[in-house]
Amino acid sequence: MLCQSPFNRLASSQDCKNLYQFLDFCQQQSLADRQSKIASIALEIPSIDPLVALCKLSQPDQLHFYFENRDRNQAIAAFDTTIAVEFSGRNRFLQAQSLMQDCFSRLLPNQASVQAVQPPWMTPCFFSSFTFFDQNRLAESPFPPATLFLPRWQIGRWHEVSFAIVNLVIEATSKIGELTQTIWNQFQRLQFAQYNIFHLSDHHSSVDRWQMTDTHNFQSAVHSALQSIQNQDYQKLVLAHAVDVHSTLPFQQGRSLHHLRQLHPDCCVFSVGNGKGQSFIGASPERLLNIRNRKLITDALAGSASRGRTVTEDTTLAQRLMDSEKERREHQLVVSFIAQQLTELGLNPHYADVPGLLKLSNIQHLHTPIQAVMPSHLHPLEIVAALHPTPAVAGMPRQTACEQIPQYEQFDRSLYAAPLGWVDAQGNAEFIVGIRSALLDGNRARLYAGAGIVAGSDPDREFAEVKLKLQALLRGLV
Repeated sequence: MLCQSPFNRLASSQDCKNLYQFLDFCQQQSLADRQSKIASIALEIPSIDPLVALCKLSQPDQLHFYFENRDRNQAIAAFDTTIAVEFSGRNRFLQAQSLMQDCFSRLLPNQASVQAVQPPWMTPCFFSSFTFFDQNRLAESPFPPATLFLPRWQIGRWHEVSFAIVNLVIEATSKIGELTQTIWNQFQRLQFAQYNIFHLSDHHSSVDRWQMTDTHNFQSAVHSALQSIQNQDYQKLVLAHAVDVHSTLPFQQGRSLHHLRQLHPDCCVFSVGNGKGQSFIGASPERLLNIRNRKLITDALAGSASRGRTVTEDTTLAQRLMDSEKERREHQLVVSFIAQQLTELGLNPHYADVPGLLKLSNIQHLHTPIQAVMPSHLHPLEIVAALHPTPAVAGMPRQTACEQIPQYEQFDRSLYAAPLGWVDAQGNAEFIVGIRSALLDGNRARLYAGAGIVAGSDPDREFAEVKLKLQALLRGLV
């Protein structure tokens, strides 16, 4: 059973006493049912930057998850673990779904009744990351094929509201007095963290010198893929490129995330930590799904052009993108795939006949939002399993493309172009696609970017597009 507190603050000795009584109640429930419980304590707190909380309170040996969309004034930092499980294989989404449902099925009845009027993340959420492939190619891969965890701490901001949630395992043998004091002290530390100004200069670089190394010959891979497309082996193949950046100083996750959110306020800035000191971070423009109050939104994002240096040049490039038969064909493959997958799940997808433009700071994409109403019996991870990977990050036909990708890429994609997100007990969820991303590991960063190859693709232009994406990412890291 998961018990959630009715607290909205913790500031006085009376509040500390109430906290003790709540944890004692959870322990009595544990004794009565002869099984451990999860206590969830939610508080509205004074305004705080969740990135500050992540940098000040989390440890390198803890799992963490960070999401921020600056334009929407939304951010969440989740770290440390109350429950953490790893999965692999083709059933990893189903296994993760089963674990979530088992935990959430034991919520107290009043938990669900308050969620409808609460912003996301105000109740316990499971945070998850899935690698691109369901099995790792390398034994030393930094992330398991699936990681699912209920954090000890969730620190969130939703517009003008800031809040903190702590999730605890309560057992018959738990020392409630000691636990109460520990949580009380941690909340006081959190209150102090809000007054720590995040000193990150916009101009000072945390990396003074670095060297870049390509992992493979991207243009040669494009030539080979185009030959296979001409032979009608497949219609599209998305090829990723990776470069390794070796620095004289360690990369600083907090500084890099701060730079990324300043440079890309229109993207979802994210970080996933594996508890081994490595972090996968980036600024993704691609939403795999967002579910809120049974309303599903997903994005078809394919077809790209650079931004112009002037309004006139930018308009010309945008119109050229809209008029390109090759780019429109590539985009339509993604739209048709997503619509078909949703239809096969019993949904009725709605979308515009003509794509729009998603204009980002350094690149613009053909963009078609797709909406549907989620039936109550469907779980968000069923949608994730059906959509991943879309043709925007794999190719068409999907199975053939996934079989071909390892033949061209001499590196492990790991979390690149893979689903990263959260789910709560009411079926609200958000997953993004982990593109425009990098793996930080001490003095080394591996940067990832990709391009969709279809009939008519030009190897030089595709490589130029990939370099544009990598350059934007590198600016954020340093």
